This record gives sequence, structure tokens and C-alpha cells, in this order.
Amino acid sequence: MSAYGARQLTLLADPIDVDFAAFHADHPEIYDELLRLARRWKAAGHGHCSINMLFEIVRYESGLLQRTGTGPALNNNLRSRYARLLMWNEPDLAGLFETRSLRSTVEAS
Repeated sequence: MSAYGARQLTLLADPIDVDFAAFHADHPEIYDELLRLARRWKAAGHGHCSINMLFEIVRYESGLLQRTGTGPALNNNLRSRYARLLMWNEPDLAGLFETRSLRSTVEAS
């Protein structure tokens, strides 16, 4: 073990955050579609929404549109990051999704 001990591990980026940042940069259309669906859900009068539901809709629709299988694979690990990003970037969606503490945040403290 290094001179820094186990605490050094908390300085490393969470692998899910790293994957999310790369995926989001490569596929901004996924965010745009989740945003469209979330706003449509809210406009229908719903106060809360499941990111899981929206994610599956995007997965279904992208599968129909991209029959060649060349579209992005939507990793379930990215769901919570999209929920947080949508609520952070879009003031009208603040509080729309219920989120739990991230494991990486809990483990780091």
C-alpha cells in the first residue's frame, strides 16, 4: 500500500462519472430526448417522474429508429447521472426525479 493509504482512492474519479461524461459528450441527443420527455411528462400535470421510465422510452425509440444496431448502447449506470444533470441544468425540472445518495459520495466520506 502506498504512503497515502486507502484514503488515496477517494481522490480518483468515480468510474461511472467518467463513463457518463464521455457518453454525454459523444451522444448529446440522449440528453435532449430525456429533456423533451421529462418536460412533456411535467406538462401533463405530473409532479414527479421516474428516470427509469424515460430511459426505457429512449432505449425503445432509439432501437426502432436505428435498426442497424449502430446506435448508442444505453448503460443503466448512467440513469442517475442524467436525472441529476437534468435537474441541475433545467430549473423547471428541479425536484422532478427522486435521487439517492451516490455510493461514491458515501464511500468517500
